[in-house]
Amino acid sequence: MQESSTTGIVSDEQSWWKEAVFYQIYPRSFNDSDGDGIGDIPGIVEKVDYLEELGVDAVWLNPVYESPQADFGYDIADYRAINPEYGSMDDWDRLLEELHARGIKLVMDLVVNHTSIDHEWFQRSRAREGKYEDYYIWRPGQDGEYPNNWDSHFDIPAWTYDDERAEYYLHLFTRDQPDLNWENSDVREDVYDVVSWWLERGIDGFRLDVINEISKAPGLPDGDPEAEFVGGEHHVNGPRMHEFFDELAERGFGEHRDQVATIGECTFIDPGTALDVTGRESNLLDMVIYFDHVQLDGRDRFDYREWELTDLKEAMTRWQDAAAEGTWVALYHSNHDQPRAVSRFGDPEYRYESATMLATWLHGHKGTPFVYQGEEIGMSNVSFKSSDDLVDPWVINYWHNQREAGREFAEVRENVERLSRDNARTPMQWSDAEHAGFSASEPWMPVGDDYETVNVAADRERDHSVFEYYRELIALRDGMDVLVYGEFDLLLPGHEQIYAFRRALPEADRELLVVCNFSAERPAFEAPASVDVADATVVLSNLSEPDTDPSALDLRPYEAIIYEL
Repeated sequence: MQESSTTGIVSDEQSWWKEAVFYQIYPRSFNDSDGDGIGDIPGIVEKVDYLEELGVDAVWLNPVYESPQADFGYDIADYRAINPEYGSMDDWDRLLEELHARGIKLVMDLVVNHTSIDHEWFQRSRAREGKYEDYYIWRPGQDGEYPNNWDSHFDIPAWTYDDERAEYYLHLFTRDQPDLNWENSDVREDVYDVVSWWLERGIDGFRLDVINEISKAPGLPDGDPEAEFVGGEHHVNGPRMHEFFDELAERGFGEHRDQVATIGECTFIDPGTALDVTGRESNLLDMVIYFDHVQLDGRDRFDYREWELTDLKEAMTRWQDAAAEGTWVALYHSNHDQPRAVSRFGDPEYRYESATMLATWLHGHKGTPFVYQGEEIGMSNVSFKSSDDLVDPWVINYWHNQREAGREFAEVRENVERLSRDNARTPMQWSDAEHAGFSASEPWMPVGDDYETVNVAADRERDHSVFEYYRELIALRDGMDVLVYGEFDLLLPGHEQIYAFRRALPEADRELLVVCNFSAERPAFEAPASVDVADATVVLSNLSEPDTDPSALDLRPYEAIIYEL
């Protein structure tokens, strides 16, 4: 029998954002109210009762600010205006009002590592106008070469030459997303004003996009050319990051800091640094969004490799250890940047079973669960008939690079279909009506091939549905402190099909056993001797008639069971 790997417990301070279940809305693809093929804020308002029915406590809203949409909202042209495609500020005010009326909090996306090239700040900076001259990171280049050898995240060099200013500007993402110069105190003050402005409007927090890349190394030195991400060592967790974080917390969030949630997306972060940025050395972040578990099948986005369950256990346990030491983590397996979990970690042939097993597995860990739109009905990846179907700028850049290397689309299609962000951005499947009930006209992206059978309306009519299981799981977590604050104890760390763990809250005398089968096989589970299952009772199971005795189980494909011990 394999030994267990135990994570200890600390006394956790209770917070609403620890106990909440978040629902992430990608507005462009959620619900279209006016029939133009693009989701909008009034469309979200139409579905607030749906969110209440699901039982979620908070919404994370992807960017709805004014934007040319080069990266679908993550290129912001005006932080204080709503993109007209999505509606108006009055529409946004109504959304906030309707959510709050149902006890649902609203967290906005804050993107302040970079802006759009259409932002007034950039236009004035390229013209060398007054204080704006150094609002961005400009360099003359060296003998016609880039200022340094850094890569962007999007498979292109991190520098673009601007004819008007006759210099290069740094962009760690697309060419349309120039990086702000956080070394400039005027930039920081303008960012803090934006944060304060939205907090005064009544929002409940921010998800801070790539926030650990705002500090760049002095002199912008060349990166290691052999590194996986060239230049990353000079702008990930940079030298003034903690200073900037503390200043943002004090001057931006101010008196609101203790009431709102701050969720930091942190690239290439390790648990030790996460502990620092969630309280040990700075006071900005409540929790971190990390990437270890969603990079097992390809840290380089389109270099797919098979993943192993033992690697997933190791990645998750590293962060459960960090949670035990005092940090807090966002729990997710899907979002707008990731392929669909049923296709990635489960099996679309077992859509219900694998979707509900994955939900049980994720929500069973310590941290704050995030549900991405469509996850609660088991939406899966899509197929791309040709390169013309690609929308995501990241995958388009990848395809262009591959084509220049002489490859045909058929040669890269499998990798694209496995890992493209487009998988997550197809319209929400509300019904079997035309365009999946998302819009009255042709959507901005094609709907999934399976929308006639996989949709909200159909799931509501099924006796056993992914949607209903999510409702039960969310309600269970809401009523069990042990699922929120309990210690985590990984069981059978070397098993290649079963992911099992124990959650325990000694001060409340509560203990749970979670058993998940990550395969279409029927593996046998035998409870370790360290787990007392004599009085075990089934709390929740994704399949009917679960075995009530967890001492020895013959698990069915993608079966998941939670026992109270």
